[in-house]
This record gives sequence, structure tokens and C-alpha cells, in this order.
Amino acid sequence: MLVRDLTEDDLLAHIRPFLPQGRGILVPSGDDCAVLRFPDSRVAISTDMLVEGRHFRRDWSSGADIGWRAAMTNLADAVAMGARPASLVVSLSLPGDTPLSWMEDFARGLGEATRAGGAGVDGGDLVSADVVTIGVSILGDLEGRHPLLRSHARPGQIVVYSGALGHGAAGLALCEAGMGEKSRSGNEDTEICSSKLRPYIEDFLRPKPPLDMALYAARAGLISACMDVSDGLVCDARRMAKASQQWIDIDTHALAGDIAQLVEVGKILGESEPEAWARHAVLTGGEDHGFLATADEIPVGFGAIGTVHSLEEARVQGCDVSAGWCLTVDGQLYADTGGWDHFGG
Repeated sequence: MLVRDLTEDDLLAHIRPFLPQGRGILVPSGDDCAVLRFPDSRVAISTDMLVEGRHFRRDWSSGADIGWRAAMTNLADAVAMGARPASLVVSLSLPGDTPLSWMEDFARGLGEATRAGGAGVDGGDLVSADVVTIGVSILGDLEGRHPLLRSHARPGQIVVYSGALGHGAAGLALCEAGMGEKSRSGNEDTEICSSKLRPYIEDFLRPKPPLDMALYAARAGLISACMDVSDGLVCDARRMAKASQQWIDIDTHALAGDIAQLVEVGKILGESEPEAWARHAVLTGGEDHGFLATADEIPVGFGAIGTVHSLEEARVQGCDVSAGWCLTVDGQLYADTGGWDHFGG
């Protein structure tokens, strides 16, 4: 059965059983708006889009993979602000020849991820289109806390990180090399390769941000500046340095374990300098959705990866601080801006 064989109401009836309802619902999905109760008068809100051919490919990803990813990228945004994920609103465009089974699979993955984040799916929209496009908005409950801002990094603090680094970039490279499709098909000639590479492919298709660790640190007041690393460590650390008007220095010695994990992947991909490739993937690869933060002490579940310094210290070290901030890697400016920019080339 294809989605064009159903009415919109019929399609919703097929997917609704897979989707959890948020806590504090006064009026559930079904009316023109759902109505939620937030004890905190403030709500953290963000939105994200995934477009077929740009953010995902259906020959690499199952419907459940795409649904999972659509939820997790938004759940991470709420937690990065120190907010408890409360509710997702999901809009979806679908070609008429999309199998109903794919749509149900998408809803299943979306529901699994949303439940894992302690949130609900409480509304949205369905329309027909030529490609699959997913728009997700998240509402987060600050629970009486001040939001965690990128601008709250202070000199003397430790730069900390929780989550995988470079796995998204490695998984993407493997999929682009055709290994994602092969390993998913279970061909015998790729069985050994698949056992080594599958974790990276899975982490690309289904990112696993450590939501509980980051939310615990936020609730305990252990972190000040924080952000979800979606566009690459260097790119997002640069954003934090700019917002805070400080010097942030990333220490690659602290990332040695992350880099070492990816060297073997670089070799399998045929990279001429696999260690340099692995270092680049860790520093600039995006889509891991871990949490970059600053703290006075290292919170449980985080690791130290750098230091926040004042601009005066940067001047003493000869750094160019004319922009009002500075980002270095091992004390040196990093030539590659890193990360993905839809419009910046």
C-alpha cells in the first residue's frame, strides 16, 4: 500500500500508535493545536529540517533511521540549553508513491528516539511533495533554571565534551564509499569489514547524544556555556569563543583516543595519511551531536578537551584578537574552518 492510497486521516491513524504523548498534555494532538502545561513560564524552542538528498538518503537509511535522527538532532538542541525535552511537533512532506510500510517505520524510529529523550510527539502536518522533507520543532522545559548559553564561557574554565567525536564523519565517508549499503545488505564478502565499520555507520545514521549525562550536569549546575556539536568541534567551539568573547584552545592530546579509533577507518577507506584523516574527522566532522561545554570541574560523563583563556592571555601569546575572540588548536590557529555550511561554500 502506498501513502496516496490513504486519506490524511487514515495515514495519521496508522502512525499515531508509534508516537508517545508528552507529559503535561492538556489537549492532545487532534484539534487545531495541542495544549501543554509548562510549570516554568519560559519555554526553550528550536526547529530543524531534514531534506532527502541533502541530509539523508533512503538507500542508506531505513525509515526508522531517519525518524530516529530527526528526533535526536532536536532533543540534543533542547538539552544543550539545559532544558528537559518536552514535546516535538513534526511536519512531513511525502511523495505519493512512498510505501505505507516506510511511513510506519519512520514513525517507529521517531517514537523510539522521542521516548528515549523523555518527550512526546504532540502535533504536526502531512503534505504531498516530490521528495521527503521533515521539519521538527522541539519545546523544552527549563524547569526553573537559567538557560545554558554559548556566551557563558569564562577564563580559567575547562572545555569539556560528552559523546562521540568523528563517528558521524566516518560513517558518512563509509556510506559514500558504498560500504553502508553493502553492510546493510549482509553480503558475505563484506561480513568482516562490516563488523569493524558498522558502529560508525550506525552512529551516522542514528546519532546517540548523551542526553541524560548533559541534562544531569545542567540540573546540577556543573556546566555554564554549552552547545550541541552538530557542525564539527572546531566550528562550534569557534562559535562559543565568539559568543563569549574569549580565547578557547582545544588540546588534541586529550582527543588522542578518539583519533586513534578512526585511524583504522582511514586505512580501510584508502586514505594516504590515515592518521591525518582521523584527526581532521575528529576536529571538523559534524553530525555527532555530543555536548561541548565549559565547567570549573569535569562533570561525570564528560572529558576535558581544552581550556578557556582571556583575550589578554591570547595577546601575550601573540594571537590575533582583533575580532574580539580567538580559537586555537594546540595553541595554533586552525586553518580549516571545519563543519558544514549550507550557504558558505
